Amino acid sequence: MSGQDDGVDQTRRWLAIGATTAVGAVGAGFVAVPFVKSWNPSAKAKAAGAPVSVDISKLEVGQKLLVEWRSKPVWVIRRSEEAMETLDEVDTLKDPDSEENQQPAYAMNPYRAREERKEILVLVGLCTHLGCSPSYRPEITAEWHGGFFCPCHGSKFDFSGRVHTGVPAPTNLEVPPYSFLAENKNILVIGLDEEHS
Repeated sequence: MSGQDDGVDQTRRWLAIGATTAVGAVGAGFVAVPFVKSWNPSAKAKAAGAPVSVDISKLEVGQKLLVEWRSKPVWVIRRSEEAMETLDEVDTLKDPDSEENQQPAYAMNPYRAREERKEILVLVGLCTHLGCSPSYRPEITAEWHGGFFCPCHGSKFDFSGRVHTGVPAPTNLEVPPYSFLAENKNILVIGLDEEHS
């Protein structure tokens, strides 16, 4: 009789162990799912890195538009013909051919812009020296060909954001990835390299 009792106790014991294990596994799953989800970027973080669309149809010649992308100020400027003509006249540039890696390949030209809209300049508005925000100085004189001036330490940049020699800034201003909507070239998308529809 004691052998039969041992068999019943053993079956109950295995049943209890199995049930406890199943409940523990389900509980671990409920704990693990929120923990693993917490590794994903938040909606705010995703939005901070998301592309930003800008309508530039009302941007006038010489005007600068300020946009925030990835918590950085981005300037969108419609340059005048006169401003673009000065790009060949400035002979005191550290990196005139934009060989340093501050721009996508399509902006490695004197305009530092896409060929189809080369009058539109898109720059991250932070000096490459210590991160101050240079001022936009569109006036053109005999001494100043126009461009950007950093009031913090005196760095100067031309109308394409290329840095002059003899100033603290080590490199040109950064050109972020950008493109235009295929169906509307007045919609600029900052944060996307490719043309999209």
